[in-house]
Amino acid sequence: MAKYENLIPRFLKYVKVNTRSTPNSTTVPSNERLTKFAEGLVEDLKAIGLDNVHINAQSSYVYATLPANTTKQVKKIGFISHFDTADFNSENITPKFVENYDGQSVIKLDDAGKYTLDPAVFPNLKNYKGDTLITTDGSTLLGADDKSGVAEIMAAAEYLLAHPEIKHGEIEIGLGPDEEIGTGADHFDVKDFGADIAYTVDGGPLGQLEYETFNAADAQVEVTGTNVHPAEAKGVMVNASQVAMDFHAALPEHDRPENTEGREGFFHLYSMTGTVDSAHLSYIIRDHDRQVFEDRKKLFQGVADQLNKQYGSERVQVTIKDQYYNMREVIEKDMTVVDLAKQALEELDIKPLIFPVRGGTDGSKISFMGLPTPNLFAGGENMHGRFEYVSEQTMEKATDVVIKIAQLAEQQA
Repeated sequence: MAKYENLIPRFLKYVKVNTRSTPNSTTVPSNERLTKFAEGLVEDLKAIGLDNVHINAQSSYVYATLPANTTKQVKKIGFISHFDTADFNSENITPKFVENYDGQSVIKLDDAGKYTLDPAVFPNLKNYKGDTLITTDGSTLLGADDKSGVAEIMAAAEYLLAHPEIKHGEIEIGLGPDEEIGTGADHFDVKDFGADIAYTVDGGPLGQLEYETFNAADAQVEVTGTNVHPAEAKGVMVNASQVAMDFHAALPEHDRPENTEGREGFFHLYSMTGTVDSAHLSYIIRDHDRQVFEDRKKLFQGVADQLNKQYGSERVQVTIKDQYYNMREVIEKDMTVVDLAKQALEELDIKPLIFPVRGGTDGSKISFMGLPTPNLFAGGENMHGRFEYVSEQTMEKATDVVIKIAQLAEQQA
C-alpha cells in the first residue's frame, strides 16, 4: 500500500472535473463550476477531519485548519494551492498511466500517435526513469497545475492526523480559484487564513523552491485610423493596422519571450486584431528588477507618445495595469520561510532548485499582503496544454516536503 493511499485517487478524482477558469469574468469565482468544486472540497476536508472548514466569502478560497498537537509556541504555517485550470480544453479529461517509464521511450498520448511525449522534444522526461507517469490522452490538459498541489496538501494533512507522533504546530490550508486568470489572490483574506508564514504548492519539477518572481503588468494598445478609399488615400488615410505594426516594431527587438531567459524581462505581444479603421494589441510586460520594470512601462508609453506626435493627434491610446510584483522584495527581509523549506528539502535528500521564476504565483500577491509566501514544487511538467504530465513519485515527495516543513518548524520552536 502506498504511503499516501488517497493521494493519487484524490488527484484523479479532481482532474476529471472541469475547473477551467473564465477570463474577463466579473464574478468571484469566475464561474459556477468553480463554486461547485469548492463546495466539494469543503466536504472532502471535513471528511479528513480538519477544523474550521469554510469558503471565505470575500475570496471564494476554501480554508481549513489542522490543529497543533504540540504545547510549543510554533509559527502557524499555511499551505496554498489553486484548483482552477488554464485556458485549454478541460472537458472529459482522461488520465493515462505509464508505469516504470524507461526515461527514453516516446510516449503515445492518443491512439493514433498524433501527439506524443518525446524526450527529444521534452528532455525532462529523462529525469523520470523508473517512475509512474500520469499523462493526458492528447485531447486535453491534465490539471496537475495545480490539482497535484491540492491533492498533496490534503494527503499531508490526512497523514499528520493519522500519525500524531509527528509533532507540529497549527497548519492552515487554503485552496483557491482563478489563479490561472490572475485574479485568484486579489481578495485573499490573510486574517481569516491565519498563518504566520505560508507556501504555495504550485511549482514544477522535483526540488523547485521559488521566492523571486517577475514584476508584471498587462498593457492594452488601441489604435484609431482614418479609412478612405485607397485610390484617394495619399495624405489622408491612416492605416490603424500599419500604425500597430509600427508600434510593435519600435519596441526592443531582443526583449521578447522567445529571445530571453533568466532575469531578462520582455514585452510579449499575445494578441492582435486590426483593420484600416482600428487595431488592438495586447501585451504583458515583465521584469524581475522593479526599476527596470518601471522603465519598461515608460518606454512602452513613450512609443505611443512618439507616434501620436508623428500623426499630430491621439491615434494611439495605451492602458497599463500592474498585475503583481516580485515577492523577493518582501521575503528577503526575513529569509526564515525560505530557509525552513530548504532545510526540509535537504533532509529529504532532495536537491533544492532555487532560481527566479519567469512568471508569478498567487504567493506574489499574498506576500505583499503581509504573508511571506514562496513557492514549492508540486510536480507538474509541460503545464497548460496537452503535453502536461506528472510523476506519482514526485507527488509523493512533494507531500513529504509539506510534512517535513511542519515537523521542522515544531522542532525549531
